[in-house]
Amino acid sequence: MQIFHTADWHLGQLFHGHDRDFEHANFLDWLTEQLESHRPDALLIAGDIFDTINPPATAQKRFYSFLAKVQSVLPALQIVITAGNHDAGSRLEAPASLLESLRIHVVGTVRQSDDGQIDLDRLIVPLQGADHTITALVLAVPFLRPADVPHLPEADDPYLDGIHELYRQVTERALFLRDQRAPGVPLIALGHCHLTGGEESPDSERRIVIGNAEAVSLSTFPDSLSYVALGHLHKAQQFQQGRIRYSGSPVPLSFAERHYQHRVMQLFFTEGQLQSAQSLLVPASVELVTIPRRGAASIDELIAELNQLPPAPDLPPERYPFLEVSVLEDGPDPTRNKRIQDAVKNKPVRLTTIRKVQQQSSAISEPSVSSEPAASLQSVNPASVFTDYWRQKYQTEPDPDILQALQEILLQEGVLS
Repeated sequence: MQIFHTADWHLGQLFHGHDRDFEHANFLDWLTEQLESHRPDALLIAGDIFDTINPPATAQKRFYSFLAKVQSVLPALQIVITAGNHDAGSRLEAPASLLESLRIHVVGTVRQSDDGQIDLDRLIVPLQGADHTITALVLAVPFLRPADVPHLPEADDPYLDGIHELYRQVTERALFLRDQRAPGVPLIALGHCHLTGGEESPDSERRIVIGNAEAVSLSTFPDSLSYVALGHLHKAQQFQQGRIRYSGSPVPLSFAERHYQHRVMQLFFTEGQLQSAQSLLVPASVELVTIPRRGAASIDELIAELNQLPPAPDLPPERYPFLEVSVLEDGPDPTRNKRIQDAVKNKPVRLTTIRKVQQQSSAISEPSVSSEPAASLQSVNPASVFTDYWRQKYQTEPDPDILQALQEILLQEGVLS
């Protein structure tokens, strides 16, 4: 049996105001080609289909057009989709009844009875072969919010222990169903969570809960699971010899991800166990560029490098690279942003971010310790506070004209007499 695992598409993302539909369209076309070429038995999508709970109509159309095209060319393909923390689970599964007729199973929420019992059977999706025999059981667990997990009054951490307990319960139920209906088939779980030890991607992954308390342990996933297909972390990574994996995002969602090898996982199962896994690398359709390549440059150095960019080629704008620049901030400069923007006009780039990096002084002075009592608020001189802050931030003395302007403002506002 062959299965594809992917996650974290984030359809509808605006990248610093720029639409990503062109890249997502290319990815979905590429994925369709891979599905046609390799003809897997199932496609698993582990959450964050969309970037927001209210995705634009273009993103929803892109998603459902993909499902319709794949179903038309591969009618035997089974697709299992779960919601991530960026998705609106109930909205994602709204067309579930219609999609099930196309062998597409969507689980966006965890349903509980009035007495708090979880509907475990709804989270278990049987995969079937051409002869309609069960070939695997998929534990389609969506992103779990605190209200979704079993209530454990004595737990040290009700949320994390509740996640652990839910996976235990649904695995136990799947083992029972397997023994009754399809002995020996693999159990494959989906999840959308932050795994302890997983490498995060700065600037793009939304914290599941406040603080660092959202990471689940490897022991959350019982050994009886043949494979765990995870979403949420955007860098492809694996645990326990590849039994537990993040497929990673198919396109870079921040500049921190520009060097990732974006992929879809191709998995092969034999006799109920994971036999091998291969990475199908997603070709990049738009480049992410940083100038300078490392660190930051002075404004004059940066402008000189931007001026070296070639003029715009005869390409559609959606193919232009995204650009992030890093400039040393050695003092206030109201013209800095405009100079950068003017430098990239008519250049084949889309400016996304101007990062301002403070100039570090080579001489680091030790903080002084005074035995004098703390000054009262009334005795604080605003000009002195301003001067101290300026020295700390820019490692220079403030311009006399700026100090004069500050004095005039303080006099005008009656702060000084």
